[in-house]
Amino acid sequence: MAARTPRPPATLEAYVLHRYDWSETSLILELFTREQGRIAVAAKGAKRPSSQLRSVLLPLQRLHVALARGAGGDAAATEVHTLRSAEWAGGPPMPGGAALFAGFYLNELLLKLLARHDPHPLLFDAYATSLPELAGRDDAAREAALRAFELTLLRETGVLPELDIVTQTQQPLQAGRAYRLLPEAGVAEPLGDDAPALSGQVLLQLQAALQHGGIEPLRQACGAALPELKAALRGLLHYHLGAVPLRTRNALLDLQRLHDMHAR
Repeated sequence: MAARTPRPPATLEAYVLHRYDWSETSLILELFTREQGRIAVAAKGAKRPSSQLRSVLLPLQRLHVALARGAGGDAAATEVHTLRSAEWAGGPPMPGGAALFAGFYLNELLLKLLARHDPHPLLFDAYATSLPELAGRDDAAREAALRAFELTLLRETGVLPELDIVTQTQQPLQAGRAYRLLPEAGVAEPLGDDAPALSGQVLLQLQAALQHGGIEPLRQACGAALPELKAALRGLLHYHLGAVPLRTRNALLDLQRLHDMHAR
């Protein structure tokens, strides 16, 4: 892995989440920054063949960006900022294959669930440390990284219930019992339905890891119940994302269907 370059003063740490054509020569970018959260910037001239920004403004790459100051002297005073400069901050190369789709999946979650100008440094760090895991060959480690990021995102946006108590009764969980994680009811005891069940022990470990604040303990806790946790978090995310399905998830499903057809 390439070393990160020192950050110049008066710059933001950022990742490109999405880009739109603005004119024949310019782009509008959705950036995820550590200091200001999700912001929109205009990259003037970025599409010109001579622009040094063409090779820099890529998704899943850590950047140092500088913004032009607003009319009031504050770069955060405007809805769409003007990008003054951007430099690659070091790190792994652009992933390919399944890792690329997984990275775009994280980007789409951030675009749809994060409000603009709402900084989440812990979530930014979780995103940055998740990207190298997505490119690894260990499928279980990749899945654990995805689940840990989803949990961090849900917690940071305030929609994840406390996982060590039954939400309705506020009673502590019992490690040896099974529970459900539901969008509207939070942590609940099973009632014989088809909702995915998670053991109390796993939920307690997840809550402890979330309170600890470290992404690695959270990944380890996720690894103890990957299939059940994936199903439970999918239900929560679907509820909070609304009726519109994620494009990256649909693309992955289409690729899986094609793979299965050719494997027959």
